[in-house]
Amino acid sequence: MENPNGFFPPDRVINAGKSQHNEDQACCEVVFVERRPSPRGHLPCRDGSREPDRGRRGFYFHYWALFDGHAGSGAAVMASKRLHLHICEQLRDLVDILQDPSPPPICLQHDAELSQAEDSREVPSDALPRFHLEKAVSHESLVIGAIENAFKHMDEQIEQERVSQHISGGCCALAAVYLMGKFYVANAGDSRAIIIRNGEIIPMSREFTPETERQRLQFLAFLRPELLGKEFTHLEFPRRIQPKELGKKMLYRDQSMNGWAYKKIEEDDLKFPLIYGEGKKVRVYDLTQYEHCPDDVLVLGTDGLWDVTNDKEVASVVMEVLTSYEPNDPCRYTMVAQELVVRSRGVLKERGWRLPNDKLGSGDDISVFVIPLGGPGNYM
Repeated sequence: MENPNGFFPPDRVINAGKSQHNEDQACCEVVFVERRPSPRGHLPCRDGSREPDRGRRGFYFHYWALFDGHAGSGAAVMASKRLHLHICEQLRDLVDILQDPSPPPICLQHDAELSQAEDSREVPSDALPRFHLEKAVSHESLVIGAIENAFKHMDEQIEQERVSQHISGGCCALAAVYLMGKFYVANAGDSRAIIIRNGEIIPMSREFTPETERQRLQFLAFLRPELLGKEFTHLEFPRRIQPKELGKKMLYRDQSMNGWAYKKIEEDDLKFPLIYGEGKKVRVYDLTQYEHCPDDVLVLGTDGLWDVTNDKEVASVVMEVLTSYEPNDPCRYTMVAQELVVRSRGVLKERGWRLPNDKLGSGDDISVFVIPLGGPGNYM
């Protein structure tokens, strides 16, 4: 696959030796996101006019993901083959927006003819809520929303194809996307990601736990809309929507999202929003804000690693192994991942697999990515 930035994704999977059966799955890809063709071959401009579509336009993202299968490997295998494609699909509508340094538009005209068919109804100015009339939505939030939507579409696809594709069980998913100088880390389950930078540990994910009050209330409203008296919407928008915007695309988020995405405005979206607060942010790391040395890495691991090894112990192994190799040796990162797996697995003794402190080794599948953040050749 084309790899324009000189990064070197891992090219080997090493079996740890306990069993030939493995419910963990991994994926590493470099993906080109091509802009979606616009109607009649023209691109919408911010002023409403259109410019000619001059061929292929888009950007690359780098992608690493771990999938921990439960009660079978079917869902993990399917997600490992398709989640990055869902992320690519969600990002296609954002190609022009993300490559524009100006703030993203809150509302988009999704077809040229809609501008001539606006609803004549108006909402009195005093009817607009005084809270949350406008919200600053960043490019970063749009990428977060795209990744969150991709996770939802992947979940829906697994459910739809469970019988036809003979999918067994479910899976956790931990994905890291490197796009335009930033790492986006998304997690659904009990896998974990940390950055080790100059010996400091920076958490990049949180194990799956009950979400914020905003998301709990939105989800309840989604399940039981009758509790809202048909007066509110469980969706959140950057500002109050006016009737004349029906049919246009507006930024929104629902109970499962921290980022933002676009949707076509429908009649129900004109209702007052139930929630207008902020929730937790998806973990984002801006590589351009720091100087990185060859020993700075992002570590992704399934729960087989973290069940028996804490963040400090992982950081200690990382530093120990890296310092035993030359800084320009690309194999050093593979050796770190291998050492983390071996130490968490333990050694087979009379009383089972044991760690050096004689505690039980991990009884689960163990999968690890070690991704360098800097150094010669800017390899990743």
